[in-house]
Amino acid sequence: MGYAITTKGQVTLPKRVRENLGVTPGDSVEFRLNDRGEVIVEKSGEPGAAAPRLERWRGVFGPGPTTDEVMAMTRGEDE
Repeated sequence: MGYAITTKGQVTLPKRVRENLGVTPGDSVEFRLNDRGEVIVEKSGEPGAAAPRLERWRGVFGPGPTTDEVMAMTRGEDE
């Protein structure tokens, strides 16, 4: 089974891959090619490595819209 790549070049890592790598939201992964041209995905850095850099912004912008509100806006739905 193949996985679709978004227009931003993103793809969702299947649950089985995430579990085998031991990654959770906020973790980082690295991609590299081996000598046979195969893509290797590896966990990189510490879990939540980006979090300390973003911590100073916590609460600055307020709560913002809910996920449902954002989805409605992106679909052009009137509320």
